Amino acid sequence: MTKRNFLKKINSLTKLHYKNSKDYEKIINNIYFKKTEVSEIEKVPFLPSRIFKDISLKSIPDEKVFKVLNSSGTSSSGLSKIYLDKINAAAQTNVLNKIVSNILGTKRLPMIILDEKKNINDPKRFNAKTAAYLGFSLFGRNNFYMIKDGKIDYKNLNIFLDNFSNEKFLIFGFTSNVYDILVQNLNLKKLKNKSFKKAVLIHGGGWKKMENKKISNLKFKELLLRNLKLNQIYNYYGLIEQTGSIFFESEKCGFFTTNEFSEILIRDKNFKIAPNGTKGFVQLLSLLPTSYPGHSILTEDIGQIFNIKNCKCGNDAKHFLIHGRLKESELRGCSDV
Repeated sequence: MTKRNFLKKINSLTKLHYKNSKDYEKIINNIYFKKTEVSEIEKVPFLPSRIFKDISLKSIPDEKVFKVLNSSGTSSSGLSKIYLDKINAAAQTNVLNKIVSNILGTKRLPMIILDEKKNINDPKRFNAKTAAYLGFSLFGRNNFYMIKDGKIDYKNLNIFLDNFSNEKFLIFGFTSNVYDILVQNLNLKKLKNKSFKKAVLIHGGGWKKMENKKISNLKFKELLLRNLKLNQIYNYYGLIEQTGSIFFESEKCGFFTTNEFSEILIRDKNFKIAPNGTKGFVQLLSLLPTSYPGHSILTEDIGQIFNIKNCKCGNDAKHFLIHGRLKESELRGCSDV
């Protein structure tokens, strides 16, 4: 998709949400002087991600709400609520399938989920974490939940590996869970020389409450390779406030890259566009959010965009890194409207 067509679609989303969300209309009127169409992607109106903790922003009537996603709740400032109708939920699933299929292929793989089944199937816990587990489980078969009653289920893990370790299989978990379960607590002696060599690990979500144990991405991969001979590792980046925007880290170059459904900008502390290579606040743009005004969001994450040509990953899209989240962000902006 060309930049021109992407901008055209983003402008259409701004107009859609301006028309159907009174709160969004108020923000655009007060801060962006009623401007719903711009000539450059850098000028697209954005909302700070924290606004979804303060205001119930949706562009659909209540009776059309199919699903409400909540953030995982690691922040003391409240939970974000994201309202999806059936159309937006289906679009999210379809795009996730298209992006993930580029890594895993089209066949469903035997899958290990690094959590406890009861945590995922509890309707009272339907949040960003649950949505990610359910979303990625669509790519699995013979799904095995590695934790049972708070402990690693070695008996059934051995059975799973007996059946599937000689073929490609999928492991999914959040970064902190991967480190806690596979690096710190997995007792290899109980696995009877079983192999993870053919596994593909997908992880994301950062370190959350395990921030004090955070290690570098390089060290993280080194430990998994050394301990489990696991060398197909894919980190992904996304946020609940912008459903469907998911970016995978390239196995070959180590950078995240954009895709046809998304765009990324970096802004400095004054919210001006930062030069390539400069750290700043991550702004994400997505073509997917139609049921709520989440198509242009300024996050509280710090990132960098790099001008890389002829990268060994073979991808001509934007390359970027994420350096974590501000501990005490001052990104209030239009949250105060």
